[in-house]
Amino acid sequence: MSNLLDAFRLTALPPAAEAFRAEVKRFLDENLPAATADIRARSWLGFDAAFSRRLAERGWVGVTLPAGYGGAGMDAWHRFVLVEELLAAGAPVAAHWVADRQSGPLILKYGTPAQKDFYLPRICNGSAFFCIGMSEPNSGSDLASVRTRATRCEGGWRLSGRKIWTTNAHHCHYMIALVRSSGVPEDRQKGLSQFIIDLSAPGVTVRPIVDLTGDAHFSEVTFDEVFLPDGALIGAEGSGWEQVTAELAFERSGPERLYSSIVLVDRWVQALRAGQPGQVDSALLGSFIAQLAALRSLSLAVTTRLVQGESPVVEAALVKDLGTEFEQSVPALLEAVISADPGAAPDPELYRTVAFLSQISPTFSLRGGTREVLRGMIARGLGLR
Repeated sequence: MSNLLDAFRLTALPPAAEAFRAEVKRFLDENLPAATADIRARSWLGFDAAFSRRLAERGWVGVTLPAGYGGAGMDAWHRFVLVEELLAAGAPVAAHWVADRQSGPLILKYGTPAQKDFYLPRICNGSAFFCIGMSEPNSGSDLASVRTRATRCEGGWRLSGRKIWTTNAHHCHYMIALVRSSGVPEDRQKGLSQFIIDLSAPGVTVRPIVDLTGDAHFSEVTFDEVFLPDGALIGAEGSGWEQVTAELAFERSGPERLYSSIVLVDRWVQALRAGQPGQVDSALLGSFIAQLAALRSLSLAVTTRLVQGESPVVEAALVKDLGTEFEQSVPALLEAVISADPGAAPDPELYRTVAFLSQISPTFSLRGGTREVLRGMIARGLGLR
């Protein structure tokens, strides 16, 4: 327990990173497309390739990647500020999101020189968008039960199987997939590898999945004897589980696990200012602020570990679990507050925003690992199982 508590010591952003915030705000003032709150609430599901490429022109895609590959060479502190401001403004970040946050750092750490030279500059200039192939049909959250298989053949591998709930696969150029390269599904974590897959390759079929809100940011991807050259393998064959768990520390710990409902909070505050907020409104807003401040401090503490080159998997799981619980509570609580006064004049934009988040918020605790899986990891980290 003491080791985990030590990992969450109160941390402040370094002055250089905090000064970067003003630069990001100016960029957003000049480049963020005008949109209503219900559109901006989609933020990290909002796919806008043109906006992502404007970010890339500033060096803010692949922001932590080395300048030699076209990145900004900044640290995780600067990325924290950048992401925080993008999400707070409701910027459409989905196009570059996975490549910047996960795929680029993964290739930088485990990739071959040829992979780094080819993919990283394309990530940084906004011409290569990535998705992640982890979940599979009929597997729930059991990531280790991978059945999609890569079989050795002359000059490379043949890939067959399916991935599902793959975010924006129908918009992306490449997928990094966790697949079985040896053994059987009962071997669990053993025999898994990661491959870079060109989604335009023969044998790849991408089928978008329309969700309850009418959006289609998920996809099912089928691989039918897809040829992968030897250069598609990332890292060592059989090391996929170790690589993917390190990758998830980046995915689970940042501001993106805190701010998915923040545009709704801002829009609600605007409505309060236009009327006469009561004691219930004031108490709820205070609760939101207190929770967000505490969660942000936890996220900053994990960022410190990432800056130091560590892989705080358990700590990131804790931030993700607590953060998504907060994100899900916001629309539910605001629905209750709004409906408590049925005689109040309707605010259409606020209603549309809370309606969207009420429908999509159940996914917050699914993406990046379910609550049950994360709590199992946390329990093991505390020595409880």
